[in-house]
Amino acid sequence: MSQAFTRHRRLRKTAAIRSMVRETRLHRTDFIQPVFVTYGTNVKQEISSMPGVYNFSMDRIGEEIQEIVDLGIPAVMVFGVPETKDSVGSGAYSEQGIVQQAIRYIKEHYPQLVVIADTCLCEFTDHGHCGVVHAHEIDGHIHADVDNDESLELLAQTAVSQAQAGADIIAPSNMMDGFVYAIRAALDDAGFQDIPIMSYAVKYASAFYGPFREAAQSAPQFGDRKSYQMDPANVREALREAESDVQEGADMLMVKPSLAYMDVLRAVRENFDLPLVAYNVSGEYAMVKAAAQQGWIDERGIVTEMMLGFKRAGADMIITYFSKDVARWLREE
Repeated sequence: MSQAFTRHRRLRKTAAIRSMVRETRLHRTDFIQPVFVTYGTNVKQEISSMPGVYNFSMDRIGEEIQEIVDLGIPAVMVFGVPETKDSVGSGAYSEQGIVQQAIRYIKEHYPQLVVIADTCLCEFTDHGHCGVVHAHEIDGHIHADVDNDESLELLAQTAVSQAQAGADIIAPSNMMDGFVYAIRAALDDAGFQDIPIMSYAVKYASAFYGPFREAAQSAPQFGDRKSYQMDPANVREALREAESDVQEGADMLMVKPSLAYMDVLRAVRENFDLPLVAYNVSGEYAMVKAAAQQGWIDERGIVTEMMLGFKRAGADMIITYFSKDVARWLREE
């Protein structure tokens, strides 16, 4: 009989043929592993809502970094939990801050590793907001106003201190208006013209951040972050945010979270040609881990599909707590 339809299955017949025609591939160099550094000694404390992820003290962070290097992961993003906090997050820009200490250690012992510094104040403020807060009471309720321009000064100071410590990339996550402009100007003035900015250009006020706030002890003590992080309902606003950061000098753009925002990743990819980063955040990680521990899902299969989805949507790089797992799986292929 004459063929009246196309036999697409011809190219799915064997594993070898499927591999030959595969459009999207994962490589260990796609991944960035977040690391958490805390105060104290001999600390390796598992984050209860993020199985397999730990807070390390400075004397033990080398264990984590060595494993990351051995797996061929090219980059880490450093987060820090300070011993003390204050209203202006002074630990974020202290020369002896926990993040600065970690950056110096990593660059001294693992110079080949790309060190990305998260640039924000929330982990270092006693109120948990991402900038300088002016709080006032209305009808018995505390209302917090984050002072955008005052916060920019401290964020710029933080970025310079991280660059001085040896950070290869500055990644501001605070969502203040003008943060890329302020940080770019401060880095340039301090002689760090060649340090790129990986902007958290599109960062939503998301429920997916819960486990991270346990890890970084950064939950707001009052109010929320909806006045400066994006409304999850909006896409066009994301393009405006990204465009502002491009104009202000960003070198890379990020969408955070990513799993529920694949359409945003695709929209940013189609409108801008800078390298694009997907942040597979803590809540996305925790959901998969919890279901896998119950035996309800195939963790490796689920995670692989998620990572391929981020890349299909347009991501060039993926920040994920699964980085080490994926690197091990890729070695087995």
